[in-house]
Amino acid sequence: MDILKIQSYRFLFEELVKRDFKKKYKRTVLGMAWSVLSPLLALLVMRLVFTQFFGRHTPHYTTYLFCGNLVFSYFNESTSQGMTSLMGNAKIFSKINVPKYLFLFSKNVQTLINFGLTLGVFFVFCVIDSIPFTWKFICLLYPICMLVLFNIGVGLILSAMFVFFRDIQYLWSVFTQLLMYMSAIFYTIDRYSPMAQDLFLLNPVYLFIRYFRKIVIEATIPTIWFHLLILADVGIVLGLGCWAYKKYNTKFLYYV
Repeated sequence: MDILKIQSYRFLFEELVKRDFKKKYKRTVLGMAWSVLSPLLALLVMRLVFTQFFGRHTPHYTTYLFCGNLVFSYFNESTSQGMTSLMGNAKIFSKINVPKYLFLFSKNVQTLINFGLTLGVFFVFCVIDSIPFTWKFICLLYPICMLVLFNIGVGLILSAMFVFFRDIQYLWSVFTQLLMYMSAIFYTIDRYSPMAQDLFLLNPVYLFIRYFRKIVIEATIPTIWFHLLILADVGIVLGLGCWAYKKYNTKFLYYV
C-alpha cells in the first residue's frame, strides 16, 4: 500500500472522517462529550467494583486503572470499527476505484481523535492524583504511535477477514472480552510467579498499558528490549495486514 495515495484522495478521505465522526454522535444529546464521558463512566464503575479487591495496596490506583482503561478502550474501539470499515463502504468502492484502506484509515483517525480527547482528561486526573509531570512524559509518544500502527494492522486483518467470514465479529467480541481480563487493567501481576509475569508480555495490549504505567506512575523509561518487543509486535501485525490487503484486494468485490 502506498500511503502517498491518500494525498490524491484527500477530499474523499476528509469527508469519510467527517462522516464517521458525525455518524457516531448522530441523535445524541451530549454529542462529542460522550468521547470523554464513556471512558470516565467505565473508570468509575471499575473503581467502585475493584478498589476493595485490588486497589487497597496499589499506589495511585485510579491512575493505574485509567491507564489500562484508556489504552484498551482505544484498541477495542479502533479495531472493532475498523473490522467493518470495508463492508460498511462496499457501495462506494464497488462503484469507484479507490484505495480500500482509505476507509480503514478514516475510522482510525476518528477513533484517534476520541483517544486524544480522553488522553487530555487522563492528564487532568494525573494532576488530581498528585502525579508529578516530568520530561519522561514525552516518551509516551512512542507507545501512542506504535499503538496507532498496531490498531491499523489489526484493523487491516480483521476487515479483510470480515469480508469473507461474517462470524469474525462475534468471535472478536468474545476475544476482546477475554483480552481485557488478560491485560491486567484492574489488578497487578506482582502476585504471580516470574514465569507467569513473563507470559503477560506475549499480550501486545498489556505492553502498551505497561509502558504508560511505567512512565506515568513509576516515572521510569522501559528498557530497550521492551521497546524492541513492542516494535516487533507492531511490525508483524502491520506486515500481515498489508499482505492480506495486497493479496485479496481484487477478491473483495466478489464477496461484498
